[in-house]
This record gives sequence, C-alpha cells and structure tokens, in this order.
Amino acid sequence: MKESIVLGTRGSRLALLQAQYIVNELERLYPFLSFRVEKIRTEGDKPSPSVSLGKGMFVKELEVALVKEEIDMAVHSFKDVPTLLLSGLTIAAVSQREDPRDVLVSRRADSLDMLPHGARMGTGSPRRAAQIKAIRPDLSILDIRGNVNTRLEKLRQGYFDGIIMAAAGMIRLSLTNHITQYLPLYTFLPCPGQGALAVEVRKKDEEMKELLSSLNHEPTAKAIMAERTFLRVLGGGCRTPIAALGKVDNSVLRLTGMVAALDGKRLLRLAMEGDAGDPEKVGTLLGQKLLEMGAKEILDGK
Repeated sequence: MKESIVLGTRGSRLALLQAQYIVNELERLYPFLSFRVEKIRTEGDKPSPSVSLGKGMFVKELEVALVKEEIDMAVHSFKDVPTLLLSGLTIAAVSQREDPRDVLVSRRADSLDMLPHGARMGTGSPRRAAQIKAIRPDLSILDIRGNVNTRLEKLRQGYFDGIIMAAAGMIRLSLTNHITQYLPLYTFLPCPGQGALAVEVRKKDEEMKELLSSLNHEPTAKAIMAERTFLRVLGGGCRTPIAALGKVDNSVLRLTGMVAALDGKRLLRLAMEGDAGDPEKVGTLLGQKLLEMGAKEILDGK
C-alpha cells in the first residue's frame, strides 16, 4: 500500500468539507495510513462556466487526474456525476445519504406557498424551476449561479425573494439556520444522487477498491443505482427536468421518478417497488413506464 493516498476534489468550501469527511472515515478505518487532499479546479468552478458543458462540468478534470494517476481517488457530490463515467474508472464507494430534500431560503415568507404573487425565485436548475412552476406558476424564475455562500449573499442583497438549495449542502456547511422550509418530497423530488458522496477510482486499482469497500453504504448505493439507471433510460442530463429518489427497506427498493416540461405545465410522476438486489431493473422498468406514459414527448418539447 502507498505511504500517502491522495484524494482529489473541487476547491469549494463544501467540496473540501466533503472530501475531509471521506478522509476522516478512512483514517478511522485505517489509522496506519496517510491521506492527503488535492484541490483541482474544474470547468464548473470558473467564474463564467458554460451551461452547455452539461452534467460533467464539476467532474471531468478530476476524472482526468485519476486516469493520469495524479490522484488515487476523486470525491464527488453524486448528483454531479454523469451516468457514463470516463473509460477505465468506477465508483468504489457511496457515502450514507444526507437529507436528499431541497429547501427554500427566503426573507419574504415562511414557505413556498406563502410567497407573494410574482416573487422572484432564484435557481439554476431546470428540475427545480419546473417543479416550482408546477406548484406556483405565478412566480418569476430567475437564473442564479455561484457557490452556496454566493447565492445566500445575492439573496441577502435583495436580488431574489427566495432561492432553492440542496438540504445536504446547507447541513454540511452548518447553515441550517438559513433554511426557511424543507420542501416536501411529495411535490418536490430531488436530482438523482442528491445528498450522497461518490468516491471514484481506477477500475484496475484493486488496492483502492478494497480500501473503500468498508466505506460503501450499500442501501444508499442501491437506491442511487436505481435513480441513475432511471435517468439513463430517459436520456436526461442536468439541463432536463428529471427527478428521482430511491429508498431501500430491507429487500424492497421503492423508486419515485418525475419528468416535467420546462414550463411545469406537464408533469409525470410515478412510484414503483422492486427487488433491492436488482436496482438497475427497478430503474429501467420505471423509466420505461414513464416513457410509455408520454415522458418522451415531454422531454422532446412536444
């Protein structure tokens, strides 16, 4: 085993906290090993990232560093990881999921329902925008970029009446005092993988895979495998209003999926239960069922 194992991560405060969480868990399991965090700037971290870069905009440079053997493992927010990984790489461990919900942060109202007519809502996510429009079509949806603290500052300065954030990030950053409302899952489904961390390694690196096997939270891994399979069947990416959340209860996996038009006027939502031992089958069946119900027409903008 190497003397010092290098974990690659984005350089944001949240990403560093997430990487340090993985380091702490590994140090607890392997106190005789040394671990070091390496910050890598991704395309999505640039001041004006291109929205056309898609779901891999926070991941690509980390994957390249892995392939080049500049790092031994990469720590990602699982929601940022494309359904197709770079050739030669694999997800070796998935952390136990933090709260998967989205949250409202607002200085104008105590809930999404109570925001005044025409209130300005900030989000950079088509999934969130579509679900807001489905509930509150009267609200004005405005684009917002930047890390968590940048977004909170823009809200404080009055550019927005409310913003939608991931609960997990707010919790990890100890910013729960800013949360106005935890949005209910029955009306607001999260992005596939939201709330969990993925640790990516080279497929051929048996040492790292063995090292991380004890860190893998199997129920979360199975749930997210179903969610990502569902996303892949629908052919969606980060610019598509698709949501999914799986939950494993003993041997049963319950998966809920959603597809919406960008304007929120058409929205399909369905839940399905299946064998937790075959999460890909559950994700495939749910995706196919929604396609039969008209999801393709919605995704194609018809």
